[in-house]
Amino acid sequence: MKYFSGRGINVKPHSGFTLIELLVVIAIIGLLASVVMANLNSARAKARDARRRADMKELYKALELYYDTNGAYPSTGNAWIGNCASYGSYGTSGASGYIPNLAPTYIPTLPLDPKYNGSSGCYLYNSNGVEYKLLAHYTVESICPVPSSDAFWDPVRNGQCTFQISTSGARSTY
Repeated sequence: MKYFSGRGINVKPHSGFTLIELLVVIAIIGLLASVVMANLNSARAKARDARRRADMKELYKALELYYDTNGAYPSTGNAWIGNCASYGSYGTSGASGYIPNLAPTYIPTLPLDPKYNGSSGCYLYNSNGVEYKLLAHYTVESICPVPSSDAFWDPVRNGQCTFQISTSGARSTY
């Protein structure tokens, strides 16, 4: 190591980073981390919405199989029932399922919303046996409100964060 002498004082060569340089690097890393986290949260919301769409399609197929076998859809007596507390906390299988008697015969188990927590984030079902409507009720995250051009748009709940599938007679009435 070289030592420089100036006016009689030995000075070591400069090495390392200044405090300002370190703060600038930390700020840049923080900014990049926040951008990545924002994009990650958006991707997670889109993935949960894709799962809701897949659940609705799967339930549609199971309901049509039930109808083909029984000549009617599972009836709730025109009452909305669901798996969240405010709609009865129904289960995911058998007569006590939120779509009665659909699972396990026509679908292994009734799906739960990806953000289901017992009180919110639930699927709701209403049927008189002839018509039905199934909702992913107030759970849609990435496209809210759901546009009218979307296949899962609900004309009764226009402007809300809800997906629906239904028979044609129930689409605009339930």
